[in-house]
Amino acid sequence: MTSSIPAVDTRPAQGRGLQAVLLDMDGTLVDTEDIWWAAEVEVFAALGHVLDGEHRAIVVGGPMARSLGHLMAVTGTEVTLPELSAAINARFVELIARGVPLMPGARRLLTELAAHQVPTALVSASHRHIIDSVLRTLGAENFAFTLAGDEVARTKPFPDPYLLAAARLGAEPTRCVVVEDTPTGVASAEAAGCQVVAVPSIVPIESAPGRTVVASLEQLSVPFLRSLNATVH
Repeated sequence: MTSSIPAVDTRPAQGRGLQAVLLDMDGTLVDTEDIWWAAEVEVFAALGHVLDGEHRAIVVGGPMARSLGHLMAVTGTEVTLPELSAAINARFVELIARGVPLMPGARRLLTELAAHQVPTALVSASHRHIIDSVLRTLGAENFAFTLAGDEVARTKPFPDPYLLAAARLGAEPTRCVVVEDTPTGVASAEAAGCQVVAVPSIVPIESAPGRTVVASLEQLSVPFLRSLNATVH
């Protein structure tokens, strides 16, 4: 397995304001949540199980082990977790082979972050080979590095992914702004001590201290993201 993660940079990021922006992938930058659900529905259908839409809100944004564990429990399938994971990942890759749709405002936000030289990383619960496939659309050049769910001991909702990403950028977690679309991702970022912008995709997310909720990436800009760190001491 190849990785695009560089060695940890222990040098502190410059300035006392915004030091880095950490971006989720599925449902945040790319409109893949429907594609993931379609892959899950198709694989379970081939096994003779119908997935009800009510379960979608439970599994969205979570690590595959947790999501599939829930779906296995409600369907009673006897197929093993590794087998299901491999089948769903394979089907997802087939579905995105021709590219994935970007969320509104994603391309402009990435371009603006690059233009302002804001250190930016992609932090996803998806596995490395999935991220590498999606990067053909997103552009690897837009990120200092990308961090996959299978490259950390504990993925979201644990804080580990965002703590590691901040460390690799030489940034303080409190000086990082994370953009997420699910409660699972928000929980991970907040546990790491980051400022959070939530752009809900499937499940509603409420505003809270240290958390800003917006309807679309189109509402985000570098000045806006910097303003979120303006009162951090």
